[in-house]
Amino acid sequence: MSKEDLDGLTATRRWAHKRMTEDGSGVYQAFIQMERAAFSDGALKKKEKELIAIGISVRIDCESCMQWHIEQAASVGATYEEVFEAVEVGIEMGGGPATVSARFALKVMDAVFSP
Repeated sequence: MSKEDLDGLTATRRWAHKRMTEDGSGVYQAFIQMERAAFSDGALKKKEKELIAIGISVRIDCESCMQWHIEQAASVGATYEEVFEAVEVGIEMGGGPATVSARFALKVMDAVFSP
């Protein structure tokens, strides 16, 4: 996964966010509020919640989700090793098909954690 590929996914996500916001989607705004609430520090800190989301993203094979949550986890201090273990949990929960999803996650991890 090249930086350009990741930048393309980010650009598409930003475009869609802007479009949904400008078009006045109440459903999308409610989702954004729910996301903020779900990832706010509570009994679990944001980093732990991002690691959970990585495992789920691998399990459901959502590439954009994997990218977002790996980047978010790294931004709040998650290490490569912590993200790797979250990917492993996703594999355990999803079996063989999740090993395919994990390939994308590993590419994102290389891009995010490479110097």
